Amino acid sequence: MSDGLSRRTLLKLASIGVPLSAVNLSAGLLGSPPRNVGSEHIPVSDFFPAYPPDLIREIVTVAHFDFKRVKEIVDAHTSLANAAWDWGFGDWETPLGAASHMGNRKIAEYLAAQGARPSVFSAAMLGQLDVVKAFVIAQPGVQRIRGPHSISLLAHARMGGEAAKPAFQFLQSLGDADAEPPVSLPDAEAASLVGTYVFGQGATQQVEVNADLKMYANNKMYTHPPQLNWTRAGAMTRPLFHLGDHAFYPAGAPSVRIRFVKDAGFVVMTVSDADQTVTARRKLEAQ
Repeated sequence: MSDGLSRRTLLKLASIGVPLSAVNLSAGLLGSPPRNVGSEHIPVSDFFPAYPPDLIREIVTVAHFDFKRVKEIVDAHTSLANAAWDWGFGDWETPLGAASHMGNRKIAEYLAAQGARPSVFSAAMLGQLDVVKAFVIAQPGVQRIRGPHSISLLAHARMGGEAAKPAFQFLQSLGDADAEPPVSLPDAEAASLVGTYVFGQGATQQVEVNADLKMYANNKMYTHPPQLNWTRAGAMTRPLFHLGDHAFYPAGAPSVRIRFVKDAGFVVMTVSDADQTVTARRKLEAQ
């Protein structure tokens, strides 16, 4: 290996975090010319062999509504049928999970045929009554588990339409397969919390809170819609559900707390997620 990288050199590079894309392994190990054989026009990603986050986010996103794009991605990368994306606060979602809570049977069935791992949520939407019953028997209380974005198991069956009606009726008979309603939040109180909250100097170190809930109108996914939207700059919107006293949990993360209090004429927001706590103060111009 005198003409290339020694094994010791490779280990040293790995120990200091040099990405594989910065090291031409074929040149070092095989003594060949320094080039990426078979990929002269496609640079190796720093994420290799893991898939790039942008591609994972795209497949989970389009699995909500775009069969053509889902098929393009999964036909090229079959394993992405089982990708998972964290929308925020640990609100993980797979492509099959996305199709299931949207009631998109065509996408769900395609993903299942490509090896996507089924769940009680996909079974409920697809109307697989025997599967849903088996889950309930095997794990009592499973009907109370919430899916991505805190969408209930009953709502998944509702999104399945007529084909899933028997599953919906069974889950409804259990009495606790739907989400509990959040604590009431009058419009005036919601409006008093709206604004931009800043917790640092950078462009992304701020959170926008708004009460524009039009996107949830006539939406069967939520029996009880959220009351506020929470968006960190550059990230995805997280719907908020009121727990009382201006404390909320974000969709998909019932253990996280987002609280708003008045302090010396300002509105202060505190986000508590396990050992992570972020405090932000609302901009004056937002009042």
